[in-house]
Amino acid sequence: MVLTRKFILTELRDFAFLIIGGFLMTALGLTCRNCVNSAKDFWIIGSFTAILWLLLWKGNSYLTDYVSSKISWLKTPMKRFIVGIVSTVVYTYAAISLMTFAYQFFSGYNFSRAGATSIMSIIITLIISLFMHCRAFLHHWRKTAIDAEKLQKESIAAKYESLKNQVNPHFLFNSFNALTNLVYEDQDKAAKFIKQLSNVYRYVLDTRDKELVSLEEEVGFLNAYMYLQKIRFGNKLQMDMQLTGVESMVAPLVLQMLFENAIKHNIVSEENPLTIKVFAADQYLIVQNNIQLKTVLQEESNGIGLENICKRYEFLTDRKVIIEQTETFTVKLPIIAASL
Repeated sequence: MVLTRKFILTELRDFAFLIIGGFLMTALGLTCRNCVNSAKDFWIIGSFTAILWLLLWKGNSYLTDYVSSKISWLKTPMKRFIVGIVSTVVYTYAAISLMTFAYQFFSGYNFSRAGATSIMSIIITLIISLFMHCRAFLHHWRKTAIDAEKLQKESIAAKYESLKNQVNPHFLFNSFNALTNLVYEDQDKAAKFIKQLSNVYRYVLDTRDKELVSLEEEVGFLNAYMYLQKIRFGNKLQMDMQLTGVESMVAPLVLQMLFENAIKHNIVSEENPLTIKVFAADQYLIVQNNIQLKTVLQEESNGIGLENICKRYEFLTDRKVIIEQTETFTVKLPIIAASL
């Protein structure tokens, strides 16, 4: 809960409204008729009603928000509804009982004459709480609808960026340039190069409408992509992949984008070979490369690739993508279970 100035002012307004309402109801005899026989009775019953309303209305409001944060309306609506109602009843009964005991103990006032106050408060609170739970459900449903729309837009943007990265003139130029040399040097290798290039583009087209693919599929595509890059760079580019036994779903083309990013920003030479590692640890897929930044980039970098990856994963899992830069550049992608 963020304590902004607007939030604090809203809470103070609600508190004032409930306190004034409690005393007003007492003055009008709506909480308990023939109970106010003196000024002392008025202040005791009025303050009791005002504080009780604060506890019930605001307390149940906070309770509703807390339960919603722990139990999703969308994943387990029946559980959320039952827990919400039960928690409301228990809290309401406990608040009224403790308030009645505290006031009787400190003021000596016999609240048995004001029993109607508790009954009316319980009825009103249950009605208001039911409204709050319905409001919470509608709020979460609306938020999910908005998130789904945002996911669609971000996914389209991310897929477009991924496709653009694959089809950009530099990638095509380098691939065809390497192929031209292979045709004269090694026709068998040239044929394999064409097949791998075809696999790369087939995968791009096949996954353009998918939100998730298996790690096995993504690794197969990555191997085809790296074959093309290895023809270009040879031993100057090294890949260390340790994913045996790892099962996960991933956003398509994400691993390739991270490899492309590493190659784009770092020197790849005999003196300074670039090593890209892929492994799993602590429920994350980790892509890591040594840092040897280029002073001049062939292509302008705008950071859209990493930003798109982060945004795509925001809608796929509650855990965030972690980006770290120390002696190495590391990107950690949350492992997503296949059942999701």
